[in-house]
Amino acid sequence: MIRETVITTLGAGGAPYIAPMGVRTEGGLHLIAPFRPSRTLDNLRRSGQAVINYTDDVRVFAGRHTGRRSWPTVPAGTVRGVRLAQALAHVEVEVARWDDDDLRPRIYCRELARETHAAFQGFNRAQAAVIEAAILVSRLHLLPPEKIDREMEYLRIAIEKTAGPREREAWQWLVERVAGYRHDGR
Repeated sequence: MIRETVITTLGAGGAPYIAPMGVRTEGGLHLIAPFRPSRTLDNLRRSGQAVINYTDDVRVFAGRHTGRRSWPTVPAGTVRGVRLAQALAHVEVEVARWDDDDLRPRIYCRELARETHAAFQGFNRAQAAVIEAAILVSRLHLLPPEKIDREMEYLRIAIEKTAGPREREAWQWLVERVAGYRHDGR
C-alpha cells in the first residue's frame, strides 16, 4: 500500500526541501522511490536522512505543484532535518539500502524516531480529490489533455459536495495551474 506523505529533506545549503511523495513499507523499512530528476533524491544521496510527514492539510500537496513550496517547519528530534510544523505525525528515517535505477531508484530507509502530534480524523472526499488532482498536475507533461479534463471534472464533484475552505483553496490553485499549463505550455 502506498501512503501519500510529505517528505522533508535538507538541501546542500541546509534549506528545507518539501515534496509530497507516496511511501510504502517493505520488510520493516520505509520505501521512498522518487522519479529522476529529483531534489529529494539528491538530498537523500547526500545526507542519508529524511522526515516522512503525515498531514491532512492538502494545500501542501497542491502547493508543491503550484509554486507554493514554503510551509512552516520545526527541527526534527533525531535526524539533521525538519518536519512540517502542522504534521499530524512524522517518522525520522535514514537510508539503509539503495537500489539504483535510471528512472526511479528505490531507497529503503530505517526508522529512527516516530512521533504523533494530533489525531488523524480521516480524509474526506474533497481532500482525496485534491491529492488526486495534485498527482494529475504533476503529470501534465505526460498525460493527454482530454484525460486531465475528464479526471478534473470528476474530482470537482467531490470538491463541490464536501470541501472546506482549505480544500477549496488548494483546488483553485490546481485549476489555475492546469489553465496556466495549457496557456504557457509549462
